[in-house]
Amino acid sequence: MLVNTKEMLNAANGSNYAIPSFDFIHAQMVRIYTEVAEELKRPCILAMSEALSAELPLEDAYAIGRYYAEKSHYPVALHIDHGKTVSFVKKAIDLGFTSVMIDGSADCYQENVRKTKEIVEYAHARNVTVEAEIGHVGSGINYEDEVGDTSVFTEVEELIRFVQDTGVDSVAVSIGTAHGVYTGTPKINFERLRELKEAVSIPLVLHGGSSSGDANLKTCAEIGISKINIFTDVCQAAALAMGSVEEKNNYRKIMSAADEAIRQVVRHYHHVFNCD
Repeated sequence: MLVNTKEMLNAANGSNYAIPSFDFIHAQMVRIYTEVAEELKRPCILAMSEALSAELPLEDAYAIGRYYAEKSHYPVALHIDHGKTVSFVKKAIDLGFTSVMIDGSADCYQENVRKTKEIVEYAHARNVTVEAEIGHVGSGINYEDEVGDTSVFTEVEELIRFVQDTGVDSVAVSIGTAHGVYTGTPKINFERLRELKEAVSIPLVLHGGSSSGDANLKTCAEIGISKINIFTDVCQAAALAMGSVEEKNNYRKIMSAADEAIRQVVRHYHHVFNCD
């Protein structure tokens, strides 16, 4: 069933587990994500990034996501991940996406608030939930073509003010992760996470979950994060599996290997996040 993220994230909020949010760039990914969620009897978040819309047009992403969501017996949200522009996010809402992120984290505070408030007002009138980001989760080599930049940790007082100023439903916070490929396991600031969790009542989100360390992510889920984004690990696992197939001209075997690798990553993170 196709729903927004409000109920599933509120259920996870303070319940010692997090819901994985997996980005997709083709229908087979969506099929696998929803099949694993069905197998585990868990809710599912299907995420489409504005940066990936060159590979998969927004209209196609919606049609694919809606098809598989409506097949599922469990809640499925169709989410916009890192919507950078107000026009793109509004278009997604008009199409039928049930959850959106407006990402003004690289802007000044006032501009971030302005963008977020505009989307909150537009989305809430249409029963769509809104995620935003305060602080900034940087990036390195990644699969979303984001420009490499550095992280800025989320400050407690700024988070409180941002939630009050915008009326947003959930907030992505920066506590030590980054988008893309790490050179080592990141050091997560769990003390900051505890402070952020105590400061606001709405669900907190963690971006850059891929390869952040299972123990790190499990702890994040247990002490305050309700949603964790995963994409790089899915892409890397699929690429590695495809490259390992000996019959390089056998497309079906290559794709089958990729599918199985993706399935294993998805199951793995449901387990790590305490939600299986």
